Amino acid sequence: MDMGLTNKTALVTGSTKGIGKAIAIELAKEGVNVLINGRDYEEVERIVNEVKSDFPTTSPQNATGDIVDSHQREVLFQKYPNIDILVNNMGIYEIMNYEDVEDEVWEKYFRTNVLAANGLSKFYLPKMLNNEFGRIIFIASEEAVMPSGQMPQYCMTKSMLLSLSKSLSKLTTGKDVTVNTIMPGPTLSENVHQIIEDMYANKDMTFSEKEKAFMSENLPHSELQRFIRPTEIGRLTTFVCSPFSSAFKGSPLRMDGGLVPTIF
Repeated sequence: MDMGLTNKTALVTGSTKGIGKAIAIELAKEGVNVLINGRDYEEVERIVNEVKSDFPTTSPQNATGDIVDSHQREVLFQKYPNIDILVNNMGIYEIMNYEDVEDEVWEKYFRTNVLAANGLSKFYLPKMLNNEFGRIIFIASEEAVMPSGQMPQYCMTKSMLLSLSKSLSKLTTGKDVTVNTIMPGPTLSENVHQIIEDMYANKDMTFSEKEKAFMSENLPHSELQRFIRPTEIGRLTTFVCSPFSSAFKGSPLRMDGGLVPTIF
């Protein structure tokens, strides 16, 4: 299916690995010129070259910068003042006990997972409205609606993205500009892959067997009973970015593998 995205420009934050990289690749497959973002220039340049090699008709660009830093965001704005698609993917997470989450940690997560994305959205949304086309997507988590209690500082920020998305969507009435949130469930990033391998290092098992064992032991309520692949999230994101998704307005889109037990 042709998604109608050829020659659109998309900034995908945190796109050198994991979900962000998968989103950038899936967009590039549809002819999108992706702006690869990360803090390490050489790493970003490597992904830019990889995307250019795999999708030579597109023009991926290096958008290195720590978007948590407002000054570095300004540099990014000057270099890329106009885009069609913004995917706010970059974020941090770690398992923490509530009693260990000091105010400095709450503030760090708020600045990183919320304010950085808000800063980008605040700059690009008015331009999209003027152009009468644009897509802003926040990558949240099933933890936004079903906190596990293991990452309270992370869950708070992901829930906030749902509210921010809905508020921004109210500003797009009558325009082909959409603001939505995608909530992936447990995803097989590079780090997760290594964690699973390490957990069953002494077992004579294929990775598929290790994955099934982990899900059965730790996430028995998942209906998928495997980790979601970043590519799957990339494909959903690409559709939500397309002209065919205009009816999604302020929507929280779950891709949790059936982990969340509620109807809504």
